[in-house]
Amino acid sequence: MRLLTIGTALVVARAAPAQEIAVDSVPGTLVRFEMVKLPGRDLWIGRTEVTWDLYDAFALSRPDSAELQRARAADAVARPTRPYGAPDYGWGHAGFPVISVAHTAAAAFCDWLSERTGKRYRLPTEAEWEAVARLAAQGKTPADIAWHAGNAGGTTHAVGTKPPDALGLHDLFGNAAEWVTVTSGPPVVRGGSFRDTPDRVGPTARDVRTEAWNERDPQIPQSRWWMSDAPFAGFRIVRDGD
Repeated sequence: MRLLTIGTALVVARAAPAQEIAVDSVPGTLVRFEMVKLPGRDLWIGRTEVTWDLYDAFALSRPDSAELQRARAADAVARPTRPYGAPDYGWGHAGFPVISVAHTAAAAFCDWLSERTGKRYRLPTEAEWEAVARLAAQGKTPADIAWHAGNAGGTTHAVGTKPPDALGLHDLFGNAAEWVTVTSGPPVVRGGSFRDTPDRVGPTARDVRTEAWNERDPQIPQSRWWMSDAPFAGFRIVRDGD
């Protein structure tokens, strides 16, 4: 047995923890997605990265009046603006991880999903993500269960096509790098992506957002929703409680 700290809580890691999986849904849609309960804590994490199928339920939906009022009050828009180019790069859509999204878009998606379902979804904190990643890597070589520069062919791949990690999660390492919530400074993605070498995917992989990630976006001001030069940036969600 091994103990790891996530925030202020302790996570108990056993050799073969029993998996508790919930199938969550978005009311009014056919979209379903799986959440895995973390051992020793009342916290659930997406079994896979958020896919285009799930993100499209948000991006293509019509905001209700309350959302519109909040957006007007914040001098913002309630849904993603039209992206510069094809955000999926033609690599695949249904069943593929959402990519090219900004941290603000990922956070807005979580707010929308929480409002639609009555449950609290959010991005994991960086401390939470790293603690989960260390558990997930137990007994595994991250590069063996990841899409990386050595096997991905320069593109993302459908989620869940690589073997699961020690927690039963897919693509925590590689495929799309994952936005997390940090306490200060620019947003970061964790885990590495399909563009990273095998030694650069895993629990310690960390990249800080730079202006180069949105360099080609011709919009003035540049989009707060899309990263025109970050086809590696995606995200995974967590859910608090039951």
